Amino acid sequence: MFKLNLKIALRNLWKNKGFSLINIGGLAIGLASCMVLLLYVTYEWSYDKQFSHHERNYVVYNNSEASGKIFSWAWTPGAMADEVREKIPGVAYTSHSTYPSDYLITYGEKKLKDQAIFTDPSFLKILDHKFIKGNPDKVLKETNSIVLTKSFAEKLFGNEDPINKTVKLDNTDVLKVEAVIEDVPANNSIQFDYLMPWSLFEKREPWVRDKNWGNNMCLTLVQLQNTNAYDKANSEIKGIYTRNQKDNGNKALLFPMDKWHLYGDFENGRSVGGKIDQLRIFLLLAFCILLIACVNFMNLSTARSEKRAKEVGVRKAIGSSRQSLVAQFLLESVLLAIMATVVAFALAEISLPYFNNLLNINLVIAYNDWKFWTVLFSLMVFTGLVAGSYPALYLSSFEPVKVLKGFNIKVGSSVSIRKVLVVFQFVFAVCLIVCTTVIYQQLNYIKNKPIGYNKGNLVQIAVQGNLNTESKRNLLSEQLIKSGAATNVSFFSRGISEGGNNTTSVSWPGKNPKDDILFNQRGIGYDFTKTIGTELIAGREFSAKYPADTNSVILNEAAVKVMRLKNPLGTVIKFWGTDLTVVGVMKDFVVESAYQSVAPMLFYTSSRSGASHILVRLNPSANISSSLAKIDEIVQGIEPNFPVDRKFVSDTFEEKFQNEKLLGILSNWFGGFAIFISCLGLLGLALFMAEQRKKEISIRKVLGARTGNILVLLNKDFIKLVAIANFIAFPLAYIIVNKWLSAFEYRISISALPFVVAISLSVIIAILTVSIQSVKVAKANPVDALKYE
Repeated sequence: MFKLNLKIALRNLWKNKGFSLINIGGLAIGLASCMVLLLYVTYEWSYDKQFSHHERNYVVYNNSEASGKIFSWAWTPGAMADEVREKIPGVAYTSHSTYPSDYLITYGEKKLKDQAIFTDPSFLKILDHKFIKGNPDKVLKETNSIVLTKSFAEKLFGNEDPINKTVKLDNTDVLKVEAVIEDVPANNSIQFDYLMPWSLFEKREPWVRDKNWGNNMCLTLVQLQNTNAYDKANSEIKGIYTRNQKDNGNKALLFPMDKWHLYGDFENGRSVGGKIDQLRIFLLLAFCILLIACVNFMNLSTARSEKRAKEVGVRKAIGSSRQSLVAQFLLESVLLAIMATVVAFALAEISLPYFNNLLNINLVIAYNDWKFWTVLFSLMVFTGLVAGSYPALYLSSFEPVKVLKGFNIKVGSSVSIRKVLVVFQFVFAVCLIVCTTVIYQQLNYIKNKPIGYNKGNLVQIAVQGNLNTESKRNLLSEQLIKSGAATNVSFFSRGISEGGNNTTSVSWPGKNPKDDILFNQRGIGYDFTKTIGTELIAGREFSAKYPADTNSVILNEAAVKVMRLKNPLGTVIKFWGTDLTVVGVMKDFVVESAYQSVAPMLFYTSSRSGASHILVRLNPSANISSSLAKIDEIVQGIEPNFPVDRKFVSDTFEEKFQNEKLLGILSNWFGGFAIFISCLGLLGLALFMAEQRKKEISIRKVLGARTGNILVLLNKDFIKLVAIANFIAFPLAYIIVNKWLSAFEYRISISALPFVVAISLSVIIAILTVSIQSVKVAKANPVDALKYE
């Protein structure tokens, strides 16, 4: 029986090639979209799960209360790791490390600047990266040693064996290669190209040795002995700040590392989501695209009901049961699903390079993974059965006497169900249009919102080698301005859009001892406000005219507000035990998240702390390319041993919006696919309605109706369906976008524009889709439909 059904199915598909191609195309696009989205979701879900004991790995978070809010950071004091290992029960390993930063490694004539981390031996116990060469038990113990990743070792040494060879760090420290490990997987939160000992970091930065519990400057990782130890360890670590510094009210917590990437957004000291919210959206999108592809198949299949009715009647008359007919139609839909899956594979493989380039990741189809094939087989069978279910039940229900006597099917119920399916498709399409429009509105609002300084034509150059000395930086500043390439030059202790470097070790007259306020702290150079294009609200900025400015401080507006200082100028505050006098108040400007309010910040002179970046305001009257060439030449002249590391601040600022841009782009693309498939479903309903009404249309034409009248008649019903879809979709879309926007302190108010765009696009798409078939029917010769009446 199966063999006979297979033959009939193949003959039917071959006989109706156009119908088969449309159905295969619709299902293939749905399946390909679903496959790509599921690959992306799987990739994101696998973050930080590559390690042997990933379920026991934790990141120490620091909760700090300020201005009535609790801020949560994965920045902790350098003393945290030792204290946790010695005092907290159930701990197997702890590690402190810097966050990844670029350093120069030199071997012979080769100079490479890539990301490095200073850490201790326990780092590679917790994150057990695979060793290719070297002894895992001996690495990172010697001060002048280094561990390389495989690709970095190949770039540096080629085919040579790197073990025991020496390299230079920043042209100063000579380091011996102890080991080579596998490259860090792309879906790992901590990316690096090589590791260096924490003791070397202490040697280079002596202040690191101070056990200052108010200075949150590193990442602390913890591995527990078993998962059962979590509750007790997390309870004990909570008060670790207060136990070591009586007036420090910060609270620590252990956060699972394998959830760090997906659940990294905190509110009032608790994780409230993060990228997981995007993944839920993409999972829903994948499911809905596949579902509307199935609905599209149903609509197109039942649109051919008249052509299949006599076949059903004859087969029933010669003894076929309804069950065998259902099996026949389901077999046809599964066959189509198999063919669509083959096409979907091709579409996915073609589109993956584009998406990898777009998302800057490396999605691949894991052909050797049985889980992939299981999921794919399940998707294929699910698609075939769901898509074929309604056509099978509907077509197999025809009564042989009626269909053989003359095709006169009662269409009311089938049309109602088909209309419901089309409405469902357009509800989803309209929701996507509204959501995508709101995402782009929010992104443009934040990108165009005043950030407190002028990021255009502002360049930041990393401080390296000779530039670490104040005299060389000042020389560079003089030469840049003298060359005409720059109008102003200043210094900053971090990249201007980077986070980090915060402290609670600040006190002032009238401070409530119970208040633990978290301040961002940065070192700045002379002419800072002029260089970045911000302004002073009161007082002055640092200047060479005032040698005593090493004991001065500038506050931002948020700091003055949180300190409740009515007359801040001249106020003496205590910062890390040193008295500093407030000489100026600077306008708030965005350093960290552009979506959140600006945090309290204090600025001290870069001569007091050093600088990591040089900020250069390009001369607006000079050619940008020639100005950049001059800058490179001058920097190279002062420090020839390092490649020039410069970036436009606008480019680094743009990186803050990657998640939202990703959400918008993917919603746009896959929303477009969903709308296209919905149009095929609408076309199916148009085919069905036109077939049912062809005699009515022919009579109307005989009685004098013009083509325009027929088009209005046919389109009117579909416009009603689209209107109903919009009516249902608008409240749903409003709830979705309102919930999404609520995560941002700075957000747009939901206007009528997205809904106007949605209803306009949906109506235009519906009219164009239906008119493709309607014009064909309206121009048909009425004789063909009425000659046998």
